[in-house]
Amino acid sequence: MPIPEDVTGDEIDKDVRQELQSLPKTLAEDVAKNLVMVARLIDEDPEGAYGYSRVALRLASRVAAVREAAGFAAYANQKYSEALAEFRAARRMTGTVDLWPVMADCERGLGRPEKALDMAGAPEVHKLDKAGQVEMRLVAAGARRDMGQLDAAIVTLQSPELASNSVQPWTARLRYAYADALLAAGREGEAREWFAKAVEADRDGSTDASDRLAEMDGVEFVDALDESDGDSAEGDRPADAGREENQDEKPAAADED
Repeated sequence: MPIPEDVTGDEIDKDVRQELQSLPKTLAEDVAKNLVMVARLIDEDPEGAYGYSRVALRLASRVAAVREAAGFAAYANQKYSEALAEFRAARRMTGTVDLWPVMADCERGLGRPEKALDMAGAPEVHKLDKAGQVEMRLVAAGARRDMGQLDAAIVTLQSPELASNSVQPWTARLRYAYADALLAAGREGEAREWFAKAVEADRDGSTDASDRLAEMDGVEFVDALDESDGDSAEGDRPADAGREENQDEKPAAADED
């Protein structure tokens, strides 16, 4: 697959670069470039990222970073069985537990939430850092929801990290998952409160909490360039067309993987 001229391979993390030192120099450079492309495309073009990951895998299947990248690319394409196999291979090579939560989420993707819950209670979880433990909690809550256990999912998400006012990289997603679980359980007033808290913590737009909150408040976004209005007379168009319109003046009724 073609590599853009601006990709040199030097963009990869130093730990990955160190792993690649076991390869011949030219081969290491080629693998590095493909790994850069995986990272560059995985969010916007997961299929493209998957293609580059397969090239890297073909070139250096004995490098743990390559197996991990291939796992995430497969995961992004919902190829959960393949992703799980790659994550397991990477874990065998490194001996670390960092991939435990995403491995458990692959079990969910394969329709095995009970297995994900077993992994959530395994000794490996205690070896995870704080971010990993929060991620494992999200996966466990998702597994509970897969099994129709909404109340258990809500309880699973209730934690010191959820209650903390400190904003960490995981805070927005944790609050969002909690709000979503509350909403699914019909607890709309509490759900709205936690969607609002998720918005406050979501500094990089990692969730659609603001959209969910607006939806609960009855806010609709109207496109001023909507072609369906193209034939309307100028005088027939509202003066504030294209701005937010609150279609329901009543407040939301009081009463999250």
